[in-house]
Amino acid sequence: MHLGTNDMWGGWIPTDNKITALTKLVGQMRASNPAMKIIVAQIIPMGANACATCPADVVAFNNRIPAWAAGLSTAQSPITVVDQWTGFNTATDTGDGVHPNNAGFQKMADRWYPAVVQALGGGSPPPVTTPPATTPPVTTPPVTTPPVTTPPPAGGTCTATYRVVSQWTGGFQGEVTVRNTGTTARSAWTASFTFGAGQQITQAWNATVTQTGAAVTARNLSWNGNLPAGGTTSFGFLANWTSGNPAPPVTCAVT
Repeated sequence: MHLGTNDMWGGWIPTDNKITALTKLVGQMRASNPAMKIIVAQIIPMGANACATCPADVVAFNNRIPAWAAGLSTAQSPITVVDQWTGFNTATDTGDGVHPNNAGFQKMADRWYPAVVQALGGGSPPPVTTPPATTPPVTTPPVTTPPVTTPPPAGGTCTATYRVVSQWTGGFQGEVTVRNTGTTARSAWTASFTFGAGQQITQAWNATVTQTGAAVTARNLSWNGNLPAGGTTSFGFLANWTSGNPAPPVTCAVT
């Protein structure tokens, strides 16, 4: 189930009503099959160019999904939450800020697949990451910044790529992807960079992020430290800027 996008338009349907509609649908599904295995998405983001109120409304809706699913899930009819929000970029993964293009569909399929495999009897469900609780208003169109990738030092086993997902006057959303370039799995990672124009992080997800002056360090959480050979993971953040927003080089380490 990837439901709720159409209810975001105009901002006139309260979040409680959207959650109530999901609850009703689950009840109808279980009435047909009490052992129904249900997979529910934290839905993909919507661009402010398509609907000014939609980005924040999507975040509010997605924040409710994990607790809602946990409250309705049963041993007979489990509900698995799939995070479709994190890492999805409306500028590159949709054609209009709402509807996915081929790149967006591929990202969604990659997120659905592990949960479907688990529901059919194999593997473990993917971890659920709640998107940030607040999204600042977008006052200017997103600015695309080319990714800055720093190669590993001699003997290193990882690379880290920094990108600006979207930018507005005084703020932006950033993302860093860490890749294990070694031939063996690793159980922990860190990424570090130094801002060059006074940027200040205000919120982060999918990592423990600390900032001292301009220096930023991110460390894995308990559920996303394991990286197989060639595997990747990403963390995101919101930050403020005042005098420019150049992308810094990023270093990383895996252990």
